[in-house]
Amino acid sequence: MRLPRRQFLELAGIAATTLVLARDAAGLDYPTRPVRMIVPYAPGGVTDVAARLIAQQLSERLGKQFYVENLPGGSGNIGTVQAARAAPDGYTILVAFSSFVVNSTLFDKLPFDPIKDFEPIALAVSSTTVLVVNPSLPEKTVKELVAFIRANPGKHNFASAGVGTQSHLAGEQFRLSLGLDLVHIPFNGGAPSVASVVAGHTPIGFTSPTASASQIKDGKLRALAVTSRTRSQTLPEVETMTEAGFPDIKGDSWVGLLFPAGTPKDFVVALNREIAAVLALPDMRERLATLGNDPVASTPEEFGQRIKDEIPMWGDIIRRANIKPQ
Repeated sequence: MRLPRRQFLELAGIAATTLVLARDAAGLDYPTRPVRMIVPYAPGGVTDVAARLIAQQLSERLGKQFYVENLPGGSGNIGTVQAARAAPDGYTILVAFSSFVVNSTLFDKLPFDPIKDFEPIALAVSSTTVLVVNPSLPEKTVKELVAFIRANPGKHNFASAGVGTQSHLAGEQFRLSLGLDLVHIPFNGGAPSVASVVAGHTPIGFTSPTASASQIKDGKLRALAVTSRTRSQTLPEVETMTEAGFPDIKGDSWVGLLFPAGTPKDFVVALNREIAAVLALPDMRERLATLGNDPVASTPEEFGQRIKDEIPMWGDIIRRANIKPQ
């Protein structure tokens, strides 16, 4: 049976549209083989755990394995270089921590450019920094603490998880923006720094919710404010620095995904959509919250702009505080 030309064209159009939609739903035929996710840190850290949670969900949704490969060393730079040099075919992903933007100033020379050598996919999760004090201090607000420090110059210090960490940078931002006489005391990780604040050795500290949430809830620490733009889902009762009256003190750590530069835009769009779907799952949000992470699921453009904004922001803090890598 021969169809009239008009009906034939209409059916052909419907078939073509259906084919396009099916192809789009399948992620533009991507992926067709396993996808490597480079985590430039050792297993067990926040970046690694977040990467594995996302990889598991992507594998289930897309029917192809997304697997994590840990390439630690050089404050994340070794694995980042490997990702930058990988083929831009959609089968290598860098799972970056916020040190990705910090390292471009912290180190004199890097063998990669965080903007030119990568194609942002999505900022997946973020984690705030918390200003905490030992409960023995009577100060219950940031303004009271600032006044206390100013009234006693040269007598106070703050603890952080180590030189160049997000907690260190937040503390230096606090010190520099307010012109405070405050000495940095670095520790080898978040847990030791929190322990020092709990013990009263360094009564002021900047730390992550992961390292401090249980002590805050048990009353062993007093949380005065968080540095994120919005309140943390892990510590919703703690006000932001902006709410406390200090809008210039801001910033958080994050985990984001990037392709090597030159990866097809269709792959970026398709994977961004899948990551957003994964991070919207109630179980994922709950599991990430236990790590002190708030799901973000930004667009590629938003993530790219954040990288561009944070490089000079943290670079200024690093230069003014004369922070050097260790």
